[in-house]
Amino acid sequence: MHILWIKTELLHPIDKGGRIRTYNMLRALKHQHRVTYLTLDNGAADPDAERLATEYCHDLIRVPFVEARRRSPKFWLELLGNLVSPLPYAISKYRSRGMRDEVIRAVGGRAIDVVVCDFLAPSQNVPDGLSCPTVLFQHNVEAAIWQRHVDVRTNPLARAYFREQWRRMERFERRECHRFDRVVAVSRADADLIEQAYGVASVGDVPTGVDTEFFRPAGRMAREPHDLVFTGAMDWMPNEDGITWFVDHVLPRIHARLPDVTLTVVGRNPPRAIQALAARDARLRVTGTVPDVRPYMERASVFVVPLRVGGGTRLKIYEALAMERALVSTSIGAEGLPLTHGTHAMIADGEEPFSQAVLDLLEDPARSERLGAEGATWVREHFGWDNAAATFARLLAAAGEAGRDRRPAA
Repeated sequence: MHILWIKTELLHPIDKGGRIRTYNMLRALKHQHRVTYLTLDNGAADPDAERLATEYCHDLIRVPFVEARRRSPKFWLELLGNLVSPLPYAISKYRSRGMRDEVIRAVGGRAIDVVVCDFLAPSQNVPDGLSCPTVLFQHNVEAAIWQRHVDVRTNPLARAYFREQWRRMERFERRECHRFDRVVAVSRADADLIEQAYGVASVGDVPTGVDTEFFRPAGRMAREPHDLVFTGAMDWMPNEDGITWFVDHVLPRIHARLPDVTLTVVGRNPPRAIQALAARDARLRVTGTVPDVRPYMERASVFVVPLRVGGGTRLKIYEALAMERALVSTSIGAEGLPLTHGTHAMIADGEEPFSQAVLDLLEDPARSERLGAEGATWVREHFGWDNAAATFARLLAAAGEAGRDRRPAA
């Protein structure tokens, strides 16, 4: 197949879940299929991003794009203008006539077999009436994320804002899921939700994967018996919310029994609010961007995923398990992954259950070791990226067969 893959960004640096999933999926697909990667380019990627794109695609099409930096004057002006838009801001900011024109040009001139729109945001730039099938790859059910933002907000103005964004996202997502020939989710749970909430028939799903060779303990870092670790892009609101909740409500309960417990938060672009948490307590470390997350994971005794908001599946969970680390997650954090509580990880919701699960593992190192070993064996046997890419390729081939009659005769 010749796949036209559409996304809002270049993939390097590969420092957040969506990029990690796409990079590994495309790298595996590239071995068997031709990939043309069409992306918006705001100039913020790694300076070597264009050269490194050869790792995951054969051809690269870049569309110049100006994106407002978060909390900049342009950002606030765009938010203000969005008040009268029917689209949520997270979607409207990626509208690009240039990308739409390039999609039409690529499909018309490159013998494309299938178009894959990666995430919901660029879907608005994929026109109707293309001569090949279109597939919407949903890493999350976006409306579900925004609904959860509403659920955790206590400020009335913030709650009202997120509620309106949720309503707009739900309308847009419903429309786009029906507009594409095929929808692919990252878990059976997400696929079922799309089918039920939006009335979309036969949504496909691909398993979440992990690079089982890369994420493996090197044996060079001594484990700190009372160190907790979290990894994730800290400019993603669900991660910021989860860490704030954990530090304010869960960590004090842990410190009441084990005062020397530390938390290391590893991830790019930590906002000022998260940096302020670290400034008030030396037991909280915020690293910002790091060249390699593995040493921080290997040094910790327990990996925590205290998410209250989210969608799709968390790649960080499989990465932590592959690193042989005991893991405690909320139900939302572990959503969509076939984890067994007490076998692969500990699942706990609420301040007291979450803190108790962490304490149980810290105070019983042998149990923590067993949990980490069991989780590592499980992901290594079942969740390599080649398996996920093969499943995705079968779904694309099926979409191509179903849409073959739409192509013009030779």
